[in-house]
Amino acid sequence: MLGKPHEECGLFGIYNQDDLDVAEKTYLALYALQHRGQASAGIAVNQNGKISFHKDVGMVPEVFHESDLEELGQGQMAVGHVRDASNDKRDRVSAQPLSMRYVKGPLVIAHNGALSNFSKVREELEEGGAIFQTTTDAEMIAYTIARQRLNTGTIEQAVELAMDKLEGAYSLIIMTPGKLVGARDPQGFRPLALGKCGNSYMLASESCAFDSIGGEFIRDVEPGEIIVINKEGLKSVKAKCGRKSSLCIFEYVYFSRPDSIVDGVSVNIARQEAGKILAREHPVEADMVCGVPDSGLDAALGFSQVSGIPFGYGLLKNKYTGRAFVYGKRELVENSVRVKMTALKESVRGKRLVLIDDSIVSGGTSAYIVKILREAGAREVHMRVSSPPFLYPCYFGTDISSKNNLIAREMDLEQIRRHLDVDSLGYLSIEGVRSIAGNSRLGICDACFSGNYPIPVSEEHREDKFSKKLEK
Repeated sequence: MLGKPHEECGLFGIYNQDDLDVAEKTYLALYALQHRGQASAGIAVNQNGKISFHKDVGMVPEVFHESDLEELGQGQMAVGHVRDASNDKRDRVSAQPLSMRYVKGPLVIAHNGALSNFSKVREELEEGGAIFQTTTDAEMIAYTIARQRLNTGTIEQAVELAMDKLEGAYSLIIMTPGKLVGARDPQGFRPLALGKCGNSYMLASESCAFDSIGGEFIRDVEPGEIIVINKEGLKSVKAKCGRKSSLCIFEYVYFSRPDSIVDGVSVNIARQEAGKILAREHPVEADMVCGVPDSGLDAALGFSQVSGIPFGYGLLKNKYTGRAFVYGKRELVENSVRVKMTALKESVRGKRLVLIDDSIVSGGTSAYIVKILREAGAREVHMRVSSPPFLYPCYFGTDISSKNNLIAREMDLEQIRRHLDVDSLGYLSIEGVRSIAGNSRLGICDACFSGNYPIPVSEEHREDKFSKKLEK
């Protein structure tokens, strides 16, 4: 919802071993991944080594029409991408997938995440003669892979060598004339899943993409693993596996769809668990528990189950606005929230409410939601947040553009409570959020709450990210 941190991208790829319309399948999968990016969308199709692509600024149904999918044609493979971006970087050139040609032929790449050594790698490439058309990590990663490919036998070997030069978060889907390749960084910051539709293998940021096209989820790609799919089938390369993993905890808190399975954990169940822990850590007397749609609803249900306070719907979300992100003037924030969210007056009038949201960043949106509920007649509003306070910036793909936007760095708990105009306020503890995905196969990254970054981040990159606002 408005004012939330947002994740950069959603990925999908399919290798056709059946009589599938890969452009149509990719379109439907991107629709399922739309929550991961609304700034641009793109699809590239490989037909006997010839790459056709269509991409533009906008959401999936705005970018693609029936004629666009027909022009992409039938093919052996396809790669799709949805992307978020800052308002000043919503350009078609930076939209993915990126398609380029080098001495070994065409190469298509789609990327999710953010490199923590972006400046260092880019400088080395530029000194070697590279000319960049965008400021995306994807283009720089493609250059790095292409250079390694000149000195090795296969694309998967080139990806493996490139991983030695890349630091930070990257889930990748790469398409060559004969192969579809997926790769996940050794820490596993961002998710990547493997699925199947008939005899055709697929890769996606989330398992919900497979469900949307009648496919099945097989497993998560392991941190450091490279998946290679071609006409012979599937091969796994695990030379870079085995490091300590650091999946972004916000995949469970907010980013992923509730019907997805991420590294062995149901997102829906993880959010309910957050609400249950929140109810134990911050009990309150009230008449109804309601969540801020959509990601606050599961946590609200969990809070209700433990507290015994009835669950109800206090807010209605306009389903046609997407995940918009507005910062700046108060009136712009308020108008955007008014379009996106309204209160159910008959449900909240005269009641003591527990309002559950997944996070608070700057506080402007949360304050206006409380205002909406009070104007609708709520007698009391007790806010509970199913994650800890945001105190630190993220360098691995969560777009928090500045430490100055983080209200928890500027105010203590009581000051935030007064700013939001709530009767009480409670955040989930760091210990609590670490336990919501107890069955996860991976460790987690909670640096945005704790400041404990799982890999070193240079001062140069910190300054680059926040002063130049490089688009990932």
